[in-house]
Amino acid sequence: MSAIFTLDPQAVRVVCADSKQQILTDLARCFASVYGLDEGVVIDGIEDREKLGSTGFGRGVAIPHARIDGLERPVAAFFRLENPVEFAAADGMPVDCVFGLLSPSQAGATHLQALAAISRLMRDERMHERLVSAPDAEALYGLLVNVIDRDAA
Repeated sequence: MSAIFTLDPQAVRVVCADSKQQILTDLARCFASVYGLDEGVVIDGIEDREKLGSTGFGRGVAIPHARIDGLERPVAAFFRLENPVEFAAADGMPVDCVFGLLSPSQAGATHLQALAAISRLMRDERMHERLVSAPDAEALYGLLVNVIDRDAA
């Protein structure tokens, strides 16, 4: 996968959620189950970051992220929402794609590089359209891996 962060296929999901809080909770559960992290630590980290300002990126995308103890390298999760959800995004639009990122607590530059890579990926309108129209999690993972691996090369 990418030299910047790990994206496990089990962390790519199509999710039905009806609130920002439910998305954040589901994201914490996903990180806990896929990467073996403490769910409470993850949700606390994500919510603490969200208190500083919404991670609603705009154009239907949110990038909830945090730095937490116990990680060796950044890890990611991707949710395509069945229905758009209000997320207090910068442009006021609801989100339908959520790209979560957790980095080691001391990963200053690495965390920023991973966020920048995700941001570049999600700014691509064609990519966003392909993600929104992908039929299932397997197709989503294929799209993401193809672009992430290409950009890492």
